[in-house]
Parts: sequence; C-alpha cells; structure tokens
Amino acid sequence: MAEAHQAVAFQFTVSPEGIDLQLSHVAFKEIYLSGVRSWKKKFNQLRNGFVTGVYPASPSSWLFMVTAILVTQYSRLDPSMGMIDKIKEHLPVSGYLSDQGMNILSAATFSTVLWLALIMTMRSILKMLLCYHGWMYEEHGKMSNTTKIWLALVKMFAGRTPMLYSYQASLPRLPVPALKDTMQKYLESIRPLTTDAEFQRMTALARDFEQTLGPRLQWYLKLKSWWASNYVSDWWEEYVYLRSRGPLMVNSNYYAMDFIYVTPTPVQAARAGNLVYAMMLYRRKLIQEEIKPSMVPNSVIPLCTAQWQRLFNTTRLPGLGLDTIQHLQDSRHIAVYHAGRLFRVSLYHNGKMLRPRELQAQFQSILGDPTPPSPGEEKLPALTAADRDPWARARNTFFQTGQNEQSLSIVEKAAFFVTLDTSEQGLRDPNPGHSLDAYAKSLLHGRCCDRWFDKSFTLIVYRNGKSGLNAEHSWADAPIVGHLWEYCLATDAFTLGYDDNGNCKGDMDPNIPPPQKLQWEIPPECEEVIMQSFRVAYNLASDIDFHAFTFKDFGKGLIKKCRTSPDGFIQLALQLAHFKDKKKFCLTYEASMTRLYREGRTETVRSCTIESCNFVRAMIDPTQDDSARLHLFRVAAEKHQNLYRQAMTGGGIDRHLFCLYVVSKYLGLDSPFLREVLSEPWRLSTSQTPIQQLELFDLQNHPDYISCGGGFGPVDDNGYGVSYIIVGEDLINFHVSCKISSQETDAHRFGLNIRNAMTDIALLFKVNKTIAARGGQ
Repeated sequence: MAEAHQAVAFQFTVSPEGIDLQLSHVAFKEIYLSGVRSWKKKFNQLRNGFVTGVYPASPSSWLFMVTAILVTQYSRLDPSMGMIDKIKEHLPVSGYLSDQGMNILSAATFSTVLWLALIMTMRSILKMLLCYHGWMYEEHGKMSNTTKIWLALVKMFAGRTPMLYSYQASLPRLPVPALKDTMQKYLESIRPLTTDAEFQRMTALARDFEQTLGPRLQWYLKLKSWWASNYVSDWWEEYVYLRSRGPLMVNSNYYAMDFIYVTPTPVQAARAGNLVYAMMLYRRKLIQEEIKPSMVPNSVIPLCTAQWQRLFNTTRLPGLGLDTIQHLQDSRHIAVYHAGRLFRVSLYHNGKMLRPRELQAQFQSILGDPTPPSPGEEKLPALTAADRDPWARARNTFFQTGQNEQSLSIVEKAAFFVTLDTSEQGLRDPNPGHSLDAYAKSLLHGRCCDRWFDKSFTLIVYRNGKSGLNAEHSWADAPIVGHLWEYCLATDAFTLGYDDNGNCKGDMDPNIPPPQKLQWEIPPECEEVIMQSFRVAYNLASDIDFHAFTFKDFGKGLIKKCRTSPDGFIQLALQLAHFKDKKKFCLTYEASMTRLYREGRTETVRSCTIESCNFVRAMIDPTQDDSARLHLFRVAAEKHQNLYRQAMTGGGIDRHLFCLYVVSKYLGLDSPFLREVLSEPWRLSTSQTPIQQLELFDLQNHPDYISCGGGFGPVDDNGYGVSYIIVGEDLINFHVSCKISSQETDAHRFGLNIRNAMTDIALLFKVNKTIAARGGQ
C-alpha cells in the first residue's frame, strides 16, 4: 500500500561490507517540520494561556509594575512598607548575588506578588459587577444612573484587548434558584394548560415536594454550585445527550442553510475547496484565540466561550448506555463521503495548509474516482443515524482490528466530515417553496447514510454548489456552529471568491498526493447490522414533514416601531398560530441561553402563559375590539420578556427541576412530582437563530447574501419544531417540522397559520390610530 511506503523513514540492508543505510531525506524533512509545528503550537498555547490567565491585566503591566517599584527604590522611597527588606532577608540565593542584585530580585518579587494580587482583585471586582442584571429589566433606550455607573465600571475592569477565553475566570457561577420560587413559577406556567381539578392535584404534589423531599435535594444542589463551575452543564450534557439511546439524526442533530438567493459558484469541488479553506482559517484563529469573545449584542458584557473548545477535531463515540465525546488537540485531515465511498483528504502538504485551488483538486479527484464502494461501505454511515446501542455493539465487535479499525479511526479523528452530495438543492424553479422544504429535509437527514452524524459537524456540498451544515448537539449549542458558518459564508463570498469559470482562485502544487480511499473489510453480519440501522433511520426520515419559508411582509424594523420585542412578537404569533391550528394551547419550549455564567448553556422559556392565552382568546373572539386586544398583547409581550430575562439570569425553572430530579436518582429516592414534571410533552418547541456577526454582511449593498438560518426536527410525535431567524429589518425566515404520521400536525398548514398570525397582530397597531402614531414616532 502507498501509505505504508510513505511511512518508512529509512531502509537498511546487511552485507559483508557492513550495514548500508538508505536515508530518506523527504521523511526526515517531514519529521523535522512536524516537530517544529508541534513546538510552535505548544509555545502559542503557553503564551495564550499566560495572557488569558493574567487578564484583565497584561504581561506588559508586570514590567511597568517592576520598573515603577525599582524607580521608587532608587528614589529612597519604600512603597512596600518594609516588605522588600523582609523578602531580601529570606531569599535563598543571598550567597550568590551582590547586594544590588538582591535588591533588584527582592523588588521584582514584591512587584510580582503585588501584580498578581491586583489581578485577583480586578477579576473579583469584575465578577461581582457581572452579577448585576438590572440593566436587562430597563426600558429600551432609557438607562438609569445606577446602570450607567455600573457600565462605566465594567468597561474599566474588563480590559482592552481580550482574547477568546479572557473573561472565563471572571464570569460568575450560575446560581441555584430558591425552591419556593421554582415551585411557584412552575404552577403558574401550567395553570392555563390544566383543568381546575388537575391544577389542584399538581399544586398538592408541588407543596408536598417543597416541604418534604425538596429541601434535601436543594441542599445537594447548592453544595454542587459552590464546588463545580456550573451546577447544570455536566449533567445536562450527560443525561440529556450522551445517555440518550435514540437516533441522533432528526431527534438531536440540527442544520444550517446556505445563502437563500445566491450560489457563489455552481462548481461543487470549488465550493467545497473554498468552504473547507475558510473553516481552516477559522480553526487557526480559534487555536490562536484571535476570535473576539462573545458579547451580549451592542454591549461590553461578556458571554461564556467555553463551548468553542470542541468545535473541531471532535466526535461523539457510541457506548453501551453512555456515549463519550472524543476531542483531539489537532487533526491534519478531513474525512469525505461521496457516492458510497469514504476518503481521507490531508489538509497540509510540506508543512503548509492546502490552498483553496489545491483543495478543489482534491475534491475533484474524489468526484472523478470511478472506484466502487467496498461491500457494506455505501451505507456504513447509517450506523451513526440510528439507535446508539446497536452502533456501540457493532463498533466493539467489527471495528476494533485490522483495516476497519484504521479506517474508522481516520473518520473519527478527522477535523470534521465532508459530504459531496450527489443531489441538487436550494431555491429552484419550478416550485421554489417545495424545493426549499426538500433542501431543509436533505440537510437534516440526507439519504440517512451519507452524513457522519457523530462528528461535531458535517459540511454538505451539493452537486450544484449549494451547501449547508449538519451539527451534533451534545458538545455545544447552535450559536457556536452559527458563528463558524457566518464566518465561512462571508469569507467564501467576499474574501476568497472565484474566477470567471467558477473555480477557486490561486495556484496549486501538482505534487500533492491524491486523497486516500479508506479500506474496509465488513463481514456479512456487520452488513446486516448496517442495513437494520439504515431501515430504522430511513423510516424516521420518511416520517418528517418540513416547511421552510421566508416572511417578507415586515420584519424587525416594523416590530420595533410598535415598541415591542421582536422575539416576544414572534412568540405570541406562534401561540396564536398554534391555537388556530389545533384549537388548544400546549406546553411551549423556547430555548434561551445562560452564557452570562461560566459554562452556561441553555434554559427554557415557557412561552405559553396565562397572559398569552388571554391575548389569543381575545384575537379569536369577534366581540373583542382592537384596543382591548392590543392591551392584552402588551401585557403578554411584557410577561414573555420577563420570563426570558429570568431564564438568562439563572431564574428559570426547568434546569433547576432537571437537576433536582438527577439528585433524587443518585439518592435512590422517588418523587412523583418530579417524575410527572419531567415527563410532560413539549408539543411546541421553538428557537431563534441569532445573527452574531452582522459586520461580515453588507446587506445594503448585497441584499441577496442572506442566510435562511437553520432548523431541527420535532421534539414530540404530535408536535411542531419551529426555528426562526430575523434577517435585517424586513425579513424573517421560518423552519417548521413535524411528523407525517401524526393526525394532529401539518407543517404547511402551520406555516400558513404563522403567516396569518404575524399579519393579524401587526394589523392591531395599524387599526388603532393613536397607538400606531405613537409607535411611528
């Protein structure tokens, strides 16, 4: 095999004249370059770790501190109040240095200790400042004096040039809500969804839990919150994701779409070349921590960036009962799937990263390779699409020795996975709406055997140049993948570009070795397991109904003129649409983030409230006038905003209840209240996809370069999954999913109800002339 020959560093033969060494200069050059790269990376990691470790101070501030103390010493001043002399008396090197050397060393030691103490003080003050969330509850555009002073202090102690992880040590811990508050909020959230008898029964269960078992479980949670960085995140990752035994495809993984109206090039290999190169540029910035730390939009308030650490070189490995996340410090190749074959593509040659034109040649070589798949190879990735335990057993049985082990290791240790899809997708004639639905379904599950759903993400490039991502959920949440995707789309379209023929720009080295086709020896028993997994995944994918559409009637601009939150407006529209669709209310999940805290992930906003139900009933009731409806809308929107603020600031209820349940299981205690709470179905699951890097997209000069966002599968068999992205001032994109087998749901019907609900609410502000005039001011 070619790779076996390339691995030989030198050869030797034994002859009567002695040992004849045949050295390979190429191999030794590669060994040398590999060592240089390794040491450079270690040096950069040490440097970045030091800079981050002393933030919000800087290394240059240490030199300033030492210089200042030495100057005062020579000026016969002693700012240490005798501490420098005390240090000088106890230095163990007094016999090797002159008196002047001892003075300098003592002053430097005192300066260093003082410098470190100041760093800890600044960091502690910043952490205390970041515990203040009063700014979030103030009316938009109006800032209290308290908040102004607080904001000035944050700017003072936050430092000037932060790196990606600079603020991690300054972020506060997620607080444990009071048990009484959580019980009260929970009962309030279910009141509009239950009858009087059901509500009385749940109230009795909640009160019993609050007075008996609850305080004991709460004590354990508080103990964990004092000890761990975050009392929720590790349990959330393990029990919600890694212990889940169902398919990742549809149920857990999510997708991100390409530009809606623009395809930068129709050449598949070229598009893949530019996007992969853009991802490698992003990875380089990530390694060097040059990515700006995430902030609350339009503010200096930092968010946790811990989730970025596992963006690349990460794979979810299947296990019996519990999966694990494998993250490598580096990976120098990607795994590529095309037409049933798997390939290894190196990202470097002679120590240099492959350029876009060179990557295009690699992908073109794969597209032109006529080699058929090995037996069992074509549908091999289906193992990652179905139930986890069969995949774990197959992996332990058939992929632990020989070629299978080597090939699987190449896939699992790749920087990420790439699928060169044989289909064409995107917004296409003659039925653009239907083609967008098919595009969404393809990104979510494909053919069930052409994405490696275990990888942190899979880049999908279609035959007509359209692209997208499919991402695994356990290692991080959607905003992290979204940040990467925004960078890649902007870099591809506005920085790298293409020549007149649609090919990548630049030159290429013709001596780069071609991609390596992975070899497999899959026995018939394993082929049967693969086919069983494929059938499970295919049946699941066939049952998914999708409707993705653009709402162009109005957008964020008009909503803000109505003096209300765009997210609250859309959430109330979803409540109205759901009631029109099913003639009933349901438990609603809206994802919000808790990244104001260290290692924070998500919290639930229960969007179906007493106030939102009152508003929806008024909209359905023909006897209600618009002024009354508008008043109820205002009340419901404000309620929603308060719930969202509480969720972001650690006052949500669902993660608290989840952790109480985990503690009860560890203690072997059964709680009827917690058991019932955690079994309640989320019939409407919603999420907003934020645009985080608006500076990358000039929508005024390039209005067509807008993303359609992304989506996910339905959480409940009889429910809907709804994702939306607010683009610019005049566009909102929606993604609706549900099960075809359900008699209660229809994605297109619900999409129409969303459009109508958005329009109906907007009309309230136009019908009431007084309110409309105030909103337009």
